[in-house]
Amino acid sequence: MAGRDLRAVFGSNDHQVGAEETFTNREDQWRVFVSALDAHLRHVTAPGFDAADVEAPRRNLLVFHGVGGIGKSTLSRRLEAALTNTERRPAQWGEPAWHGPRIVPVRLDLARSANTDFERVIVTIRLAVAAAVGRPMPAFDIALRRYWDHQHPGEPLEEYLRRDGLLTRFGQALPQQMQAALGEVAQSLALPGMLGSAVGQLTGALVRALREHRRSVSALAGCARLADLLEADTDLEALSYYPHLLAWELARLPARKQIAPVVLLDTFEDIGDRTHRDMERLLQHVVWLMPNVFFVVTGRNRLQWADPALHGQLDWTGPAAWPGLAYHGFPGPRAASADPGGRRQILIGNFSDEDRQNYLTHRLATDGQPLIDPTLRRVIAERSHGLPLYLDLAAMRFLEIRRTGRTPQPADFDVDFPALIARTLADLIPDERHVLRSVSLLDAFDIPLATASAGISRDAPVLRLLERPFIRHTPTGLWPYHLHALFRSTLRTAEDTTDDRWSPRDWRNAAERAHLAIGRQWAEHTGPGRRLLVACLRQGLTLASEFHLDLGWLTEAAWQYISDSVWEPLTPALRDTGDEAHLQTTADALVELLNTLGRRQHEHRRTTANRLAAVIDAALLPEDLGQMALYYLAKAHRDLGHSAASRTGMQQVAEGGGRLAPAARRGLAHLARLAGDFPTALTVAETLGWAGRQNRVLGDIHWPQGDITRAADDYARARDDAEQHGIAGERATAQAHRTLALAFADPTTAESEIALAQHLLTDLTLHATTLTVHIAVLICICEAGRSTDIDARAQALHTEIETAGLTSLLPLLELAVCFHHAVRGDEGLLAAATHRLRLLTNDGDHAYLADIACFMGDRPITPDAWPVRWLESEETVRRRWRTLVSERRGT
Repeated sequence: MAGRDLRAVFGSNDHQVGAEETFTNREDQWRVFVSALDAHLRHVTAPGFDAADVEAPRRNLLVFHGVGGIGKSTLSRRLEAALTNTERRPAQWGEPAWHGPRIVPVRLDLARSANTDFERVIVTIRLAVAAAVGRPMPAFDIALRRYWDHQHPGEPLEEYLRRDGLLTRFGQALPQQMQAALGEVAQSLALPGMLGSAVGQLTGALVRALREHRRSVSALAGCARLADLLEADTDLEALSYYPHLLAWELARLPARKQIAPVVLLDTFEDIGDRTHRDMERLLQHVVWLMPNVFFVVTGRNRLQWADPALHGQLDWTGPAAWPGLAYHGFPGPRAASADPGGRRQILIGNFSDEDRQNYLTHRLATDGQPLIDPTLRRVIAERSHGLPLYLDLAAMRFLEIRRTGRTPQPADFDVDFPALIARTLADLIPDERHVLRSVSLLDAFDIPLATASAGISRDAPVLRLLERPFIRHTPTGLWPYHLHALFRSTLRTAEDTTDDRWSPRDWRNAAERAHLAIGRQWAEHTGPGRRLLVACLRQGLTLASEFHLDLGWLTEAAWQYISDSVWEPLTPALRDTGDEAHLQTTADALVELLNTLGRRQHEHRRTTANRLAAVIDAALLPEDLGQMALYYLAKAHRDLGHSAASRTGMQQVAEGGGRLAPAARRGLAHLARLAGDFPTALTVAETLGWAGRQNRVLGDIHWPQGDITRAADDYARARDDAEQHGIAGERATAQAHRTLALAFADPTTAESEIALAQHLLTDLTLHATTLTVHIAVLICICEAGRSTDIDARAQALHTEIETAGLTSLLPLLELAVCFHHAVRGDEGLLAAATHRLRLLTNDGDHAYLADIACFMGDRPITPDAWPVRWLESEETVRRRWRTLVSERRGT
């Protein structure tokens, strides 16, 4: 079921191109409609239903709302077509199982371009009933004829219907029925030959007869409010109450004539705005006063009729009056579905990927074959974010490019359509448009953030904007609102031709306001705030980088970010390489610095070092943040085994006396330890304090001495210190090192410590620390006489370590293999593993591990070995390690 798309027909000279209006999916909306209409039919046909009851709650209304271009009008037209002719119902919708009166649909487009006024609404509904029933509706017809003669003197209703095309659509039934109704009433009042020109006399006589309860008008006496309406002024206010008369007439139709009208009101947003509700108020009268008629509203915004605050603007308000329209929590989550007794406000969602592909497949075709190739369809579908309007605009762009003789390419659709801006902003008042552009700068926002970003002193425009369907709501989000991705992209990148478009200066001013507001939220937050910190950094860094803003609060936030050693990803990479030419501002450099630190857990340390070097060479960061880059570059060099470069960097940071000076002194202690100079490392470590992670450094110094108990205690104190200071990353790292030390001495205890380490690493991205735990697990399974898969495990870990560029861990892994062979007493394999370890440490770093391997097997140290300065005598250290091996053997 598809109609011709005339825009596409006139968009190409190629008559082989088939251009069809494509209707895709919407099965969910059809099911909701069927369920709601079925509930309505059962209600109006149940014993005790009274169409004249003006107090009972109303459930005769279903609302589909969504962003411009989502397919609301198409859905409305398809519903009308499906109800008019079952053969035109989409196959995927299935067969409804309605029982009861014949359904009579009538669709009214309220768009400004359709020029549908309230009189046309009333007349059209009556025309549809006239065509379906084929008999007069005297109470309504007389009131309508009286109104028309007063409001349109000299213009017969028949002439209006003919000129407006309504007679062509519905036929001559209404004029004939109306004349018959006048004749019947005139005859009952003994006013034979009464003409239309004397309707005033007829209605006067009818009112008197009704007031006097004459038997001659008993047929109309049951309409208790008819006399009041005929005595009222003939204005639009009175006309809006006449539907009550039509509902009464429908209710008294004989069973064989009974019908169930379904009125579809499309483009509801065009009847006014949230301040001027005159037309909306009149239409609400129609819906309320016709409880036996089912109404389907389609528009961009949800109806607020269930909001008690509108009392006085509208005549029937509140959740008791409209239980199906109640908004559950303001502003709250949108309803995704409805049931017969549940919600009747349905947000129309985007197309699924499958539906996008289906739409593009059938939208343009040649000889029955899709004109748009599969690759291009995938690109357009992804770019659309499921918005049908975008798909339609893309199809028109496809034809436009094709007219030039060029084959459209995927790059041709890496664009935004300005038409989306116009459609989005069309029904927003100026304040709402201002807020919308402001929040388009943000990934997510809450009400205070949106208000501050817009630079306004009141929340009202924000609250109104939140009701719009292009604002998504995530109740569990830190900032619960975000703008539909496609609309946000379009507002930010497409050419804006609207009258109130923003200049570059306007955008930058809004970015500054948003940046400051985000910083205030972070600074004013109390309690644990890692989640908020990262969220603020993500949005703040993006704004500062794009609009070349001063760092401001970002400097302190950056230091807070690195202090926890958690390393969540912050922003997408600015580039694929560390080329400083791409860094133009201080904000760019900070983005790249923090982004690199976060990504270093997922990439080779060589890449990390290159990126950090590029940041330093760009010389854009202030001195303190420059020290941050230099320190982590020195750490990367250490992980890569470049001790000389690491030592130079750590020395510069330590001498700078900045925030990372204690950490740099710790780095120097580590480097002394790696070189086998344990006394120097110990001397430095004892001066570090908590800021330099003194206890963890002491543990790193003591376990190579074979003093496992002391090292484990050092690590436990380091872990407890980190917990006291709330530093999750350091706590996990200290615990991981504790498990490593205990794995050599007590595998049973180590297993419980490993479980704790793994728990502490949950939700943290610390690659080196995680690998340390894996090595501890490897050491735990070293047992004499037990055949294990330790070699395979060791090889897998070796590959993972090399992939990450954490080459400083390879000697430790090889030591674990040496320990295994020593425990099993396999002299040949131990000698081979010790030789590999000696090769790994032939530059002097970690050379003491090769000596420890010799101690484990009670083998002599080769004369060409690097000298090691132990804290105690070499013999003492040898005895401790040999004892650890013997105890593991059980000998």
